[in-house]
Amino acid sequence: MTVSVRLFAVLRERAGRDSVEIELPEGATVGDAFERLAAAPGLGELVGRMPLRMAVNREYAGDGTAIAPGDELALIPPISGGAPGRTRVSVTEEPLNAGELSRWVGDPGAGAIVTFQGVTREVASLDYEAYREMAEERIAAILADCVERHGLLAAAAEHRVGRVALGEPGVVVAVAAGHREEAFAGAREAIDRIKAEAPIWKRELDAEGAGNWVEGEAAPRPSEAEGAQAADAAGSETPAPAAGAAGSEATR
Repeated sequence: MTVSVRLFAVLRERAGRDSVEIELPEGATVGDAFERLAAAPGLGELVGRMPLRMAVNREYAGDGTAIAPGDELALIPPISGGAPGRTRVSVTEEPLNAGELSRWVGDPGAGAIVTFQGVTREVASLDYEAYREMAEERIAAILADCVERHGLLAAAAEHRVGRVALGEPGVVVAVAAGHREEAFAGAREAIDRIKAEAPIWKRELDAEGAGNWVEGEAAPRPSEAEGAQAADAAGSETPAPAAGAAGSEATR
């Protein structure tokens, strides 16, 4: 089926038209539409970079929403009336790149960018396992809280799964803010809560690949998580990175 997607603001200017037509199979979803739009001339970069939303029949829709012939679709860019800071989350087997994440949070209004790396120390490697879908949703919620609480312009976090060798990062957090106080506080809260709340486990391995799971704390109950957020809001400490606004901490 052929569907028309309305475009507004920067999307309309970049595409050079008010709407774009895409071909979708019967039973397609909003997620399928995003994949097709990523290949549309003038839109691909923005679809991959901007926090876009799809409206179906004038209601915001999730990726799983089905699209039927005759539906009215609109691609919605960030809304000008008080848009929140950008966020990015990934739990991945691929090596992490702190520099790339730092560049991603860059913003013309940023006076400070803090980048944190948690690296493997003292053992040959760490083997991470995650409940990936829940971990990504939990980290996204944490970053959203940090953006709102500390006035961050952007926040990003990536976490490895699988084996991470000695000296390599298993987690990277990067935030941008107008001033260093907000950037340090936001980065500290983000990494502390990721370590406490995201369902991710690690096993210390020796050179032969033998090892044991690292003991941790019980996952927080909903009321406990809310209390931790309130405590963070009352007084966040500054994170370990020094004045250069980039730092590393051992992952163990």
